[in-house]
Amino acid sequence: MFTTRPELAGTHGMVASTHWLASATGMAVLENGGNAFDAAVAAGFVLQVAEPHLCGPAGQVPGIFVTAEDRTPRALAGQGVSPAAATPEYFADLGLDLIPGSGLLPATVPGAWDGWLLLLRDHGTKSLRDVLGYAISYARNGIPLVSRVGDTIRAVQDLFTEHWPTSAALWLPDGKPAEGLHRNPALADTWERLVAEAESVSGREAQIDAGRRAWSQGFVAEAIEAFSRKAFRDDSGRDHAGLLTGEDIAGWEATYEDALQVDFGDWGLVKMGAWTQGPALLQQARLLDGLRDELSYVDGIPTERTIHLAVEATKLAFADREAWYGDSPDVPIELLISREYADVRRALITEEASAELRPGGPSPRLPAILEKLRGLESGSGATGEPTVGPLGETRGDTVHIDVVDAAGNMISVTPSGGWLQSSPTIPELGFCLDSRGQMFWLEQGLPNSLAPRKRPRITLSPSMGLRDGEPVLAFGTPGGDQQDQWQLCFWLAHTLGGLNLQESIDSPAWHTTAFPSSFYPRSWTPRELVVESRLGQSTMDALAARGHAVVDAGPWALGRLSAVSRSGGVLRAAANARGMQGYAAGR
Repeated sequence: MFTTRPELAGTHGMVASTHWLASATGMAVLENGGNAFDAAVAAGFVLQVAEPHLCGPAGQVPGIFVTAEDRTPRALAGQGVSPAAATPEYFADLGLDLIPGSGLLPATVPGAWDGWLLLLRDHGTKSLRDVLGYAISYARNGIPLVSRVGDTIRAVQDLFTEHWPTSAALWLPDGKPAEGLHRNPALADTWERLVAEAESVSGREAQIDAGRRAWSQGFVAEAIEAFSRKAFRDDSGRDHAGLLTGEDIAGWEATYEDALQVDFGDWGLVKMGAWTQGPALLQQARLLDGLRDELSYVDGIPTERTIHLAVEATKLAFADREAWYGDSPDVPIELLISREYADVRRALITEEASAELRPGGPSPRLPAILEKLRGLESGSGATGEPTVGPLGETRGDTVHIDVVDAAGNMISVTPSGGWLQSSPTIPELGFCLDSRGQMFWLEQGLPNSLAPRKRPRITLSPSMGLRDGEPVLAFGTPGGDQQDQWQLCFWLAHTLGGLNLQESIDSPAWHTTAFPSSFYPRSWTPRELVVESRLGQSTMDALAARGHAVVDAGPWALGRLSAVSRSGGVLRAAANARGMQGYAAGR
């Protein structure tokens, strides 16, 4: 963990992320006079090259931030909407009861480019060329691929070879999975052309807006529409063309939104709205706040009772996610995160592990297909988000960045989507489309039912913590449905267990799969509880005795958290040791 004092001359800030090159890039920007937002944008683009199996240029970027001048947390909504042609009738005519998790059908409007540029324009100080230059250099000259990139390519090698030739051309050079120094000149060319079109006008903000238009109304949108008309294999086992059009892309822009906040004494927790799964962390924290006297840590490790109560709270919160969350005006979010609602729901927690999906609120409704999905396993080949498997093995997930600068600007952001295995590479652009549309339900009448030009309910879930009303902490993790479970582990360790940032990240983690996955084929396993073995055998045995189906994931397997903080005149940052890839830096 790194610390520094912002009042000292030469202090710039802190960066923590899921890859050392992104953290180094963010620090380079801070040391070159940029602020936290400049640093986050530059780091985010580098992650699209450094972790292409976890995020890409056509993905999405949700974030929570505060500025030095305005201490009210705001949300960056960089998630695109479904195509206008994405109707439930269209999928019914294809004979599908779930949206495939790969290929062109689940693509939503790319949101990352516009989201990053909106943030840069309004809150950054650098030019588009300044922040994008690092990523362009890595794409042009090569970046050292971590081993997990090769592992991911090997998992889909047959798919690439037999059905996605454009992906094979990029990721299987000489017929073998890419490794070592890898170049993506087509992506570098795309970015260079976007910068050139941006610089055809004068003024920093005008150039950034020109760059946004060059994407959404120019050659990028044209290439996406043309490629989407082709049919490719997806994980339905059939070939389908996509639905995205240039008009879909031109008709959407990233926006800012109000964030949600729940207070617990002197601590406050901030999340994005109910079109994300973020409020599930607020609900879990609310439920457990009434059980504080029963929660404890011993030598940095949670007790068995702490884990049991947390898991049962998780099941209740995520049952509500399934029944209520979505991009819908009818979500009763103020009720769901209220103290009174938590008091009622808390009474459902018993000494035994529940095997039921029990949403609350007024007339909750779950998807009718859920029972059919119980216990399903994903096949090999084209998959949705390749997240942590049932044994805790990391098959990839997404990325995360936290930045704070000496002035007090702070951001937590979780870019994702458009990973190399989500859909075929668009050869002239050097990247592929996202597959976030798989998170919609095709059944109608649910908050997260598919409709044209609607955002799917995403798992991406950055976080911010307040102390006595002042923003002091930005944190988050990759991990799909596990994001707001592993963040609960961190939150409890830090705010209840009294552990520092690094100790809280390192503390043994856990998660349950006892609710429907957001990713194809949407499976769930009641009572399953995945834990890190550092909890101790006696704790695992006691949890099993309560009825939890305990899965030992190994000692260091769960979570890829990072965090930064600013309090007491000190800046701090910490990153995940699992996987030996995350990195925190500061000066």
